[in-house]
Amino acid sequence: MTKIPLRRFTARALPIDDHGRVLLLYGFDPADPGRRYWFTIGGALEEGETLREAAARELHEEVGIRADAGELTGPYGTSTIEFFFDQYAIVQDQTFFAVRVGQVEISFEHMEEIEKATTIEHRWWSAEELDASAETFFPEDISSILRKITGDGAPA
Repeated sequence: MTKIPLRRFTARALPIDDHGRVLLLYGFDPADPGRRYWFTIGGALEEGETLREAAARELHEEVGIRADAGELTGPYGTSTIEFFFDQYAIVQDQTFFAVRVGQVEISFEHMEEIEKATTIEHRWWSAEELDASAETFFPEDISSILRKITGDGAPA
């Protein structure tokens, strides 16, 4: 099946708890449900939004955490990636922002239906846990990004 090309500009929100851990989501591509991976919170910019505004909106929509765009720090990284999701062949420019959240409740209540259907769980990860894990993460260098945010100088 031919995939539909999609170009998008996204903002990624990295909530950081009081222990310096980042919140990641675990899910799958509906076209390949057996391939599971951890990924960051975020999504495409909407008309008239700044990157920080989009990251703050996505943070609430995907995990129920409210933060003002001005509370987000960064960017801590930018990249362009290509991947498949469902019927799409996506080229995505992504920018990573962080926000300190302390102890918060996580809710998938405001997710879009496709997100609810393909997101299995969430977990707080330390840089050390990320480095030691054999799981798949997107972005692959998430532990390095987390160290930039937390100031942990340990090697990535």
